[in-house]
Amino acid sequence: MSPLTLYAAAHSAKITQMNLSESLLMSLLGMGIVMLALVAIMSLVKIQSAALKRYTRPAGTEATAAAPAVFQSAELRRMPAPGSAGKIKLHAVSDRTAALIMAVVADELQVPLNELRFISIREV
Repeated sequence: MSPLTLYAAAHSAKITQMNLSESLLMSLLGMGIVMLALVAIMSLVKIQSAALKRYTRPAGTEATAAAPAVFQSAELRRMPAPGSAGKIKLHAVSDRTAALIMAVVADELQVPLNELRFISIREV
C-alpha cells in the first residue's frame, strides 16, 4: 500500500458525519463568502467606472453643452437636424419600420444614412 492510502485509512476513523444544523451552517457560510466576493467585484467595477468617467471626456462635449441654448426658440426647434435630408412621408408605416427600412437600404448600398434622401415609404 502507498503511504497516501495508509494515511487516508488511518484518518478515515476520525471523519464524522455532519448533522442537519451543521450542514445548513456550512452552506450559509459558503453562500455568504460567495456573496461577499460578488460585492467586492461589483465595487471594484464601480470604482473603475467612476475613475474612467472622471479622467476621460467624451468627444463633442463642447457642442452638446451649447446645443440646449441654441434650440430655445420654437422656430429653431422646427428646423431639421444637421445632416438630415428634410421630411419623409410615411404611408401606413410606423416610425420604427421606416427607420429599419432606411437602415437596411443604407447598409445594402454601403452609403452613410445622412447621404441618402428618402421622400416616401409605403407598404406594397
